[in-house]
Amino acid sequence: MKQILKFALCAACVISMAACNNKSNDEEVTTDKETELQKAMTPYVNNTVLATYKDMASEGKTLLSQCQQIQAAVEGGNDYAALMSNAKTTWRAMRKYWEQSEAFLYGPASTQNIDPHIDSWPLDFNAMNSLLNDADRMAAIEAEGGAYVGDKLGYALKGFHAAEFLLFTKTTLTHAESVYLVGIVEDLSNQADILVDSWKTYGEYMTKAGQAGSIYKTYQEAAEEIIAGCIDIAGEVADLKLGNPYLSSTDEQREYIESPYSRTSTIDFEDNIISIRNSYCGAKDGDTSISDYVKKQDETIDTKVRKTIGEAITAINNIENFETTAKNNPKVKTAIDKVSALEEVLNKEVLPLLSK
Repeated sequence: MKQILKFALCAACVISMAACNNKSNDEEVTTDKETELQKAMTPYVNNTVLATYKDMASEGKTLLSQCQQIQAAVEGGNDYAALMSNAKTTWRAMRKYWEQSEAFLYGPASTQNIDPHIDSWPLDFNAMNSLLNDADRMAAIEAEGGAYVGDKLGYALKGFHAAEFLLFTKTTLTHAESVYLVGIVEDLSNQADILVDSWKTYGEYMTKAGQAGSIYKTYQEAAEEIIAGCIDIAGEVADLKLGNPYLSSTDEQREYIESPYSRTSTIDFEDNIISIRNSYCGAKDGDTSISDYVKKQDETIDTKVRKTIGEAITAINNIENFETTAKNNPKVKTAIDKVSALEEVLNKEVLPLLSK
């Protein structure tokens, strides 16, 4: 009996030790995942998100100054063709940074309604004409500037596309139009500053995941949010930004041209995919990123993501004159398929890998 008992005790001890070892291994896997994903958060917040918004805000201040000079030239009867040309260039630069931020439309851009505030289209031209001919409202815009535009005008009367319309379709501006332009751009600049300030706080939720005050319980949750943002913009580019003009079977679809006046729609789409690339791979060389973690777990998936990003950008770049040739254009269809493939690999392969 003693021999049997001794054997049983030894067996129990072995089983117990094995269980402890398994638990330890599980904890190491979890700890390793959190440690690796934590390393990606600070570069993502500082070098991808905040850097993009800061550049956008800087261009916004330059654009506002240029538009104020245009207004002064209109009032003084001076030539301002060169000022208009410079403002167009700056608008494109500010727009580029905005489009390169669309993989992170979650957080402040969403919760504070900044996305629809500055990037709604199509414009409401009836309401715009009514506004421009309303002396009282125009006097209020001249007095209050961006504050009035931001608080009192609807989404279809402000933002990037209202400024785009005035800058790219007009060779001369009326006094009312120049006042309106300055108000629109001042509001745009204000919204860019809000994004910078808000992400200084929101970014800490990601860099301090799991700590008191953070909305993210783990760095895995933060990483999943980043990838979900990439999935959302990939779906929007494929299904709406490219898909609606390609189908063009309804008035709504035909009017879904993102930047019709500057004719920079395909640049917008490319920048949207770049926002995915920056979010997944890191915006600066040497940045630790989610890609690094994915590569360690499954190099095939990481290679596939990078490949589909490149193919999506190439397909978009192959489209010519999108604003006038999108309907049933086979090159647009190819771009839709490539962006959809990117959305699929992020959704069906990257997200599940992060949740393991």
